Amino acid sequence: MIEELLPQTVVTVEAYGNEGADAPLYPEEAALVARAVDKRRREFAVVRSCARRAMEKLGVPPQPILPGERGAPRWPAGLAGSMTHCDGYCAAALVRATDLASLGIDAEVHGPLPEGVLPAVSLPAEAERLRRLSAQRPDVHWDRLLFSAKESVYKAWFPLTGKWLDFTEADIEISAGPGERPRGTFRATLLVPGPRVGARRLGHFDGHWTAERGLVATAVAVPHE
Repeated sequence: MIEELLPQTVVTVEAYGNEGADAPLYPEEAALVARAVDKRRREFAVVRSCARRAMEKLGVPPQPILPGERGAPRWPAGLAGSMTHCDGYCAAALVRATDLASLGIDAEVHGPLPEGVLPAVSLPAEAERLRRLSAQRPDVHWDRLLFSAKESVYKAWFPLTGKWLDFTEADIEISAGPGERPRGTFRATLLVPGPRVGARRLGHFDGHWTAERGLVATAVAVPHE
């Protein structure tokens, strides 16, 4: 599901249900979740199993994936990547750093956001656009999709800046693609100075989305040029 949202240079590995739940952890990883509840430990293990399988596909020896600043995963030198997990689904996406500057993925259960969350994570213009999209296509939970898109944007933003990006510091406009299948694109216009990639300063991130199999998934790929 995530694979179709990203360039072909990106390697993705997904797991559904309890697939990979018994994947072993490195000792330093296991120590991080030693006191966590079963659900947290299971998702922690499965998503790292996905990431290590992606490493193997890129010819990189599997190794521990430990959190760095603000919990962002520390990837082996020469790689950029992102991980996501929600109920019943985990995924990892990895790419050689020479092919992309950064990337971010997110998956959410396809249902409405809890009451009161949308006003906290959206701008007035975004909320108005969601109302129009809901009228056109009520089978998509656009509020959840917006939340997921903002998560993907942040995951792509942070490795480039090392800074926090608030939900209200990116204005996301979502577009629905043609046909019956719920999928499309989005653009996140940055409302704060964007990161520099090479000689250019980014003013926006572009992404893709899909809604299927009870999930909403979003992805952002940041090219070097």
